[in-house]
Amino acid sequence: MLYLIAIAILLIVLFVSLRSKKRDKTVSLDKVVVPEHWHQLLLKHVLFYQKLNSNDQKVFCSKMVSFLNETNIEAIHFDLEELDRLLIAASAIIPVFRFPNWRYYNLSTVLIYPDYFDDDLQFDAQVEGRTIGGLVGTGRFEKQMILSRKALHLGFSNKTDKGNTAIHEFIHLLDKEDGVIDGVPSVLLDKQYIIPWLQLVHKEMEAINNDASDIRHYGGTSEIEFLAVAGEYFFERPKLFQRKHPELYNMLALCFSN
Repeated sequence: MLYLIAIAILLIVLFVSLRSKKRDKTVSLDKVVVPEHWHQLLLKHVLFYQKLNSNDQKVFCSKMVSFLNETNIEAIHFDLEELDRLLIAASAIIPVFRFPNWRYYNLSTVLIYPDYFDDDLQFDAQVEGRTIGGLVGTGRFEKQMILSRKALHLGFSNKTDKGNTAIHEFIHLLDKEDGVIDGVPSVLLDKQYIIPWLQLVHKEMEAINNDASDIRHYGGTSEIEFLAVAGEYFFERPKLFQRKHPELYNMLALCFSN
């Protein structure tokens, strides 16, 4: 009997300890210190932030601080500037802004190159075929993201192109949360919506490939790229997207307002 009581006490102590550790990992956003000058920089460069109310802007900045504290950002062959870091953090937070306590556990480092790069990650101006603006790493680059600085800034400076490379790559990371990048946002959608999602994706991809859609052609290459391309459009031009693609807009609203 005493043996069973001792085991019960140990289990209770272990449970309380684990709960305490879990609480310690979740930092209250109210306690996060946000540099005051961020507000003006984000108002100038990030349209998504501009459209938030003042309270949501504070939450957005706090989430950015948490992301930057948890993620290593390395510049390759150039000096990293504060705006580079802020735009990367904003890109990370935009798709998950409505998610409480979200963490990118499948990301440790963002490598930022000065320009577009090729399949061999070459970015020298003399190298031909440099068309890649971002990718989510695999193999030896597992838990890493590679971004072109030029593509990063273009995504926020062009307010009418419906695209944003960095947001695109972070949506791929969300897709990868279930262990595989397949264009099926299993962690974002309830199971009953998966089949309707796939049916809608195939219909929209067919329209893209028949030049009957204003969604970027890259979205017609695979289900994987469709999710990321449609997600860019959803965040960059939400009103236009809702008007042009109401059914798809509603489905993505379910995904990103978790």
